[in-house]
Formats: sequence, C-alpha cells, structure tokens
Amino acid sequence: MAVTPAVPILTIAISSRALFDLEDSHALFEAQGIDAFAEHQRSREDDILEPGIAFPLVRKLLSLNEGAPPEAPRVEVILLSRNSSDTGLRVFNSIQYHDLAISRATFTSGAPTWPYLRPFGAQLFLSANPESVRRALENGAAAATILPAKAPAHRHDQLRIAFDGDAVIFDDEGERVSRQGGVEAFHRHERERAREPLSGGPFRGFLDALHRLQALYPPGDASPIRTALVTARSAPAHERVIRTLREWGVRLDEALFLGGRPKGPFLDVFGADIFFDDSLHNIDSARQHVTAGHVPHGISNSEN
Repeated sequence: MAVTPAVPILTIAISSRALFDLEDSHALFEAQGIDAFAEHQRSREDDILEPGIAFPLVRKLLSLNEGAPPEAPRVEVILLSRNSSDTGLRVFNSIQYHDLAISRATFTSGAPTWPYLRPFGAQLFLSANPESVRRALENGAAAATILPAKAPAHRHDQLRIAFDGDAVIFDDEGERVSRQGGVEAFHRHERERAREPLSGGPFRGFLDALHRLQALYPPGDASPIRTALVTARSAPAHERVIRTLREWGVRLDEALFLGGRPKGPFLDVFGADIFFDDSLHNIDSARQHVTAGHVPHGISNSEN
C-alpha cells in the first residue's frame, strides 16, 4: 500500500530566473526569440548556472529540513518554469550541482505557471515575471516580483524575512483611507478602530505558515528564523497592528514603526534575506540594501 507523503509546513514556488542568474539567456530570448534561446540552453546544458538573487533564500529555507525525516520535510521548494522540459535540463543540472533538494518542477513551454500553485499547495510564489505575479495574487496566492540579479553576499546563517504591513500582511484599508483623506484622517481612523482587528492581506497565509514553522524552534537567537514588520506606520496607528497580530496568534520578532522614513537602511541593519512591500517607492529603497519582492496589490498598484 502506497504511503502518502506528509505535507510540508511551508511550500515555496520559484521561477528559474529568480533561482539562477539567467539574464544573458533571457536577453537572447528578448532579442532573437524562442528558437535562439532553446539552442543556447541546449548547447550549454552542462554549463552550471550561477546562483540568482533568491538562491541564498532558497538554500536557507531548505536547510530547515535538517533533522526532519526525508518523507516529511518541513519546507519544500518547487520550481515553476516557462522553459520546456528540454531546455530546462540545464536548470535541473544546476540544481543538482548546487545540491539543492528540489525534486518537483513544472515546465510549461511558455504557458503561464501560476495555475499550478494551488495543486502544489504553495503558500508563496517568487518570480521575475510581473504578469505571473499579478495573476497569482488575483487567484489568492501570496506572490512577489523580484528583480533578477546575481546572488547577494552571505551575511549570516539565520533566515530573516521582513514584511510591510498594509496591503501585504493586512488588507489595504488603511492606505485607502490615507489616500482619500490624508494622514490625519488615517490616524483618526486607526485610533477609532484600535481594538478592531485588521483584515488579512495576501501574505497572511504565508505568514501563518512561517509562524507554524518558526514555532518548532526555541525563540530568540537560537531560532534559525527571525521575522520583522517594517512599516511606515507610527504611533498612534501602531496599536491596531499589535492587537491584530495578537488576535491572529502570530509572533513577529521585531516591529519597526518608521513613520515614513526610508526603509532600506533599517532593512540593512535587520539583515533581511527578503523584504515584501506593495510600494515600488519602498522597494526601490530596500533594493539598495537587501533582496526585495514587490507585491502588486492594493490601491497603490491600482491602474485607475
């Protein structure tokens, strides 16, 4: 009788351009088309790809499986690629060379990859394709666009993940009030509703899964995971955030209420492996210091 594998606590889906440095190949695709790209990949399928911007994050995530039974990993990383299985052979050769425990993948030959997030049970999707990320968010998955680049330098062994609040962890109610009535209206709105929990945003499910994973370890420096909320909110708008996280039963190790200060320098001090924010302005600040994922959700990303 077949044994059904245990479902990991956390499942991350990632595109090949986020995992590896494929920018030369992508530039060739943009300039000369799919046939030139395919020939380029096949002729170099034994040439190992260099780590991409999300490679250190993936390695740290997979390291959390140390000590777990092989049939019941805590974390799984799945590759979702728009390559064909033929041209994707170079990607899998590189995965094996770098000793990444990634065994599940989908190669779609140019078709969208996001529909496979649900059957894989992925709580997060990281991609260099903004349209794929938007469609994933529209269909209820946490997703972020990351700008392809070479892997950043190693800073520490602990996995550190930072989140913006409104329109990422929470819904964009506060941002809508602020845009319509200004900062004073926003603070008044939050004071009046300080004891009313905020609704969850697109990353609430991922945050819940990350919290369950973190709960397997002792708190503090001994934990291999550290999390932070890095928000433009300030007092008195802080109270509703704190009470909401308490209501959800979610632990964040650090909370930075910056009152509009640029986020990049603070993320640098925290040492984030990745930071998620809905604002491109904040992403531009963050990217000068850490890997950042743009979450194209909420009123700040509205086309109207």
